[in-house]
Amino acid sequence: MSAELSGTEPNRTEPNGAELNGTQLDLAIAELGEGSERWASTTLAARADLLARTGACVAAEAKRWVTAASRAKGLHKSSPLIGEEWLTGPYGVLTSLTALRRTLRALDGGHSPLASRRFGRAPDGRVTVAVLPLNRYDGLLLHGFRAEAWLRPGVTAAQARDRAGLGQLTPTTNGGVGLVLGAGNISSIAPLDLLYELVAHNRVSILKLNPTFDGLLPVYRAAFAPLIEAGLLRIVTGGADVGGYLAHHPGISHVHITGSAATHDAIVFGGSRTDAPRFTKPISSELGGVSPIIVLPGRWSARDLRYQAEHVATMRLHNGGYNCIAGQVLVLSATWPQKAAFLEAVAVALAAAPTRTAWYPGSDGRMRAARTAYPAARLLPGGRLLVAVADSATPAASPSTDNILTTEYFAPVLGVVELQGSGQAYLDAAVETVNRDFLGTLGANILGLPSSIRRLGPGFEQAMARLRYGTIAINAWTGVGFLSAAAPWGAFPGHTRDNVQSGIGVVHNALLLDDVERTVVRGPFRPFPRSIAHGEWALLPKPPWFVSARSGALTARLLTEFAARPSARKLPRILAAAFRA
Repeated sequence: MSAELSGTEPNRTEPNGAELNGTQLDLAIAELGEGSERWASTTLAARADLLARTGACVAAEAKRWVTAASRAKGLHKSSPLIGEEWLTGPYGVLTSLTALRRTLRALDGGHSPLASRRFGRAPDGRVTVAVLPLNRYDGLLLHGFRAEAWLRPGVTAAQARDRAGLGQLTPTTNGGVGLVLGAGNISSIAPLDLLYELVAHNRVSILKLNPTFDGLLPVYRAAFAPLIEAGLLRIVTGGADVGGYLAHHPGISHVHITGSAATHDAIVFGGSRTDAPRFTKPISSELGGVSPIIVLPGRWSARDLRYQAEHVATMRLHNGGYNCIAGQVLVLSATWPQKAAFLEAVAVALAAAPTRTAWYPGSDGRMRAARTAYPAARLLPGGRLLVAVADSATPAASPSTDNILTTEYFAPVLGVVELQGSGQAYLDAAVETVNRDFLGTLGANILGLPSSIRRLGPGFEQAMARLRYGTIAINAWTGVGFLSAAAPWGAFPGHTRDNVQSGIGVVHNALLLDDVERTVVRGPFRPFPRSIAHGEWALLPKPPWFVSARSGALTARLLTEFAARPSARKLPRILAAAFRA
């Protein structure tokens, strides 16, 4: 979406030839208004049934969905990266539909969605809720990975149980008609957003696709036909004129956007924060940022260096680097004896990752800006850029150039920042640096030997509590949190429309938790079987989302088929594919 949203009446043609104008948009919003009244009178059991029918349609469209998304991104059908489109497309939506349906069933039976959840404690008395694994299949297929939602300080376990359910605790409340401005990088984002609007807030939606995904319009309409037929969803295409018209339409009560802070400001301020806000409706958002990868120094083996280098390459290059949670800056100890060896391993992993088209609009310009700002950066095969090592005080070549700590490049650019110290002093400095100097609060990643984390003891958990990010991944990538249906996803709480940073509010959150502060994901430092050999109880080999996973496409497709129709009989084939990674 462009930086200017005019609010004037649009008039354009959709890809299928249907004329889209203001009158038709008015009609769509009026139909949704009627649908919102029907939703308010729909029982919880009937809502769960509707989500089940929607899941069946998504499953039926999964292959066509992946084909259309791959075409939008210039991926050949034989590319090993096709697995990304399965996992971040229909798979993510299917797992969310299943989890939301189970939450509705629990509430309909008079039970809290947290009735069977494990509670724990985090620093300063915070209550935590286990959100991964969500079921016994998660425990096997993602063995070694777990996640907890940390609730805000002062919230008790009893309060968490009572408040879980959000809008479904008062299902007859009409949330009105909302506008979802869809993302243009990951094909599950817009569907997940509209599902959360419907279930968490009792709000029906008109979804405007990002032009990047206009080609998915027929797939989305077929996949979400039950919601469309029930009058709960309309899907349209268009540019800034359509987005502006819808955002300022009197029939729209709320706007949710996934995109950039610039687009958020275009809606709220008309393009510049120096202007008085002209948009007074409630708005929620997920807006990305600069995600750090904090590396704890320790004695890593050569295999550890290679594996974690591939992990870093995945954080940076997944989806071509066009992710709001792409790891953008490595934070290293300047005195770590293995620093140079690790950086070289990272360079090798970046260069060895499958090449692909720079498909997201504006990528070439952002890469040129990075090279101008950092002329000493190392250009790697495949068009990847490893920015020259810098300290946090002097991250750019000059004050007038882009700053890798405050510019989300949304391109395959990886920076490096060195800090002094080791142990707790280094970790504390890293937390202070990323909190103070890095743009945004969406996600942060921590990599370190389990022995290094154990030696830090309570100091490690205290540092995590001070790390102001909506999702923290420890020996994992924050993308695991994004794809975990029950994990709340969003910026660290506290942002406002005047200082929006990485956004306002959360999505996904299939347990419908209230009072969420953050999600903390933990994974194994090593893949199976090395994990077991070093005392980590983790049976997952190289994860299928790694850009270096040789069987990632097959594993992701099988996981999607499993998510559509879970069956123990399907597990051996999935596990066999995963072990060929």
